[in-house]
Amino acid sequence: MNDRQPHGLFVGLTTLDFVYLANQTLGANQKQVATDYTVAAGGPATNAAIAFRSLGGAATVVSVVGQHPITQLIRADLQAWQVDLWDLLPHHQASPPVSSIVVTATTGERAVISINASKVQVEADAVSAEVLNEVDVVLIDGHQMAIGAAIARLAKARSIPVVVDGGSWKPGFETVLQQADYVIGSANFHPPGCATQEAAISYLKQLGVPFIAMTNGSAPIVYHSAAGSGQLSVPTTKVVDTLGAGDIFHGAFCYFILQHSFVDSLAGAAKVAARSCESFGTRQLLL
Repeated sequence: MNDRQPHGLFVGLTTLDFVYLANQTLGANQKQVATDYTVAAGGPATNAAIAFRSLGGAATVVSVVGQHPITQLIRADLQAWQVDLWDLLPHHQASPPVSSIVVTATTGERAVISINASKVQVEADAVSAEVLNEVDVVLIDGHQMAIGAAIARLAKARSIPVVVDGGSWKPGFETVLQQADYVIGSANFHPPGCATQEAAISYLKQLGVPFIAMTNGSAPIVYHSAAGSGQLSVPTTKVVDTLGAGDIFHGAFCYFILQHSFVDSLAGAAKVAARSCESFGTRQLLL
């Protein structure tokens, strides 16, 4: 690494998020007036890219956005955060995925309804090796599996570190994981036949992943590498909103791993993610 701005490439899902802050969890047939709201571009790769950019890096999102009228809101948000977009289907006319999210003020917990990228999967040849020019780290969230696997293979050939956001298992994920240098899974990451965190770690080790970490909210991060295994406590914080905390963790990790050790990068990312839970929405921490 030289003195230039580090560049991260973030491959996967972009959504438009409508986020509401409510005093209590909604029940059946219940209406409630929100106490606050925000609208922003979202999705694991997209939130991670914005976090990476806010820490001082240059970020590019590789995703499907297209030309539906509401994509203007997504593009405007990315431009405001100076995040570049490599649109895999620039002439796509259908609506991008839209998420409706309710955050409960008393707990900071969120309820999300959305649709992922399963209806718009792009073939591997939709992107060229040019996308990796001047890139220092790649994050793949698995929502565009063919593209993710292709970019992971290209990055591996160029010795560019590949980070995988293992938020949940997705069909074909093994094609990406086999190329990964770092896999950060969540409590919801269950590869086939893996009902426990220990089984998931064993699965990743068998695939040859050299650096593995598993997060679980406020519980300690479990990590494994050739240098050793252990647990890492996460910072205690006053939780206002947990939305996007995992995505922000991944973006921060991508930034720190270019400068620090694996464990130190996990610790730094945990601090950034914890601070993100102290404010409503996915942006106020980053302002």
